[in-house]
Amino acid sequence: MIKEFFVQISDCKLYVKLLSETNGKPTIIMDAGYGDFSKAWDSVIGDISKLSSVLIYDRAGLGKSERSSNPRTSREMVKELKELLVKAKIEPPYILVGHSFGGVNMRIFATEYQNDVCGLVLVDSTPEDYRERFLPTMSKEFQRAYNKQFIYEGNYDEFMESLEQLKETKIKLNVPVIVLSAGKKDHYSNESQKLWNEMQREILEISADGELVIAKNSTHYIQNVEPEVVVSAIKKLNDRMS
Repeated sequence: MIKEFFVQISDCKLYVKLLSETNGKPTIIMDAGYGDFSKAWDSVIGDISKLSSVLIYDRAGLGKSERSSNPRTSREMVKELKELLVKAKIEPPYILVGHSFGGVNMRIFATEYQNDVCGLVLVDSTPEDYRERFLPTMSKEFQRAYNKQFIYEGNYDEFMESLEQLKETKIKLNVPVIVLSAGKKDHYSNESQKLWNEMQREILEISADGELVIAKNSTHYIQNVEPEVVVSAIKKLNDRMS
């Protein structure tokens, strides 16, 4: 069963797609990467909806959702998602799944609303110290291209502010966390790839119950290249809740 609808939050309507009916298990909430929207999960959504109810949505200004006048920082996006879940009557607990920048949002959600969350899957998620520690290891050309990409939702400053907000959430989570790291990133040298995997491993420090999985053949969009890795991680957490 698939329901598509819009939810009015603060000053805009957000598009929501809810798949499957609740089976007594947590609802799986999925957040796409920077500039991406719900379609980013097309390759895995069918399999995931066999596990439990799944909610995917378009953040403000993306896909079918209206623009918001609120700042495009993670903290605002997390507030908007919480409001969406309350208004759509999607009851916790939730398993949160975030890709890339969506991982930043989901980590902040998990610390802001700890009682709502029972698991976290981070799919090649952006580390909080990406700009200071990782970006300088890449070519000037890569850095220029990276800095120019911020035109779809938040601008460069808002994106970096989101990473600062993430640094402020250094609370130990009491939920299981699975971190998926892309093992074959485009334009990465061996050194950069090694550093990336190491920084992904460090994300596990947010929980006493963490696991790193390196998707050896995947570029950044693990859900497209090795969808089974993403489905398997979500299934693992979902099975623990039964």
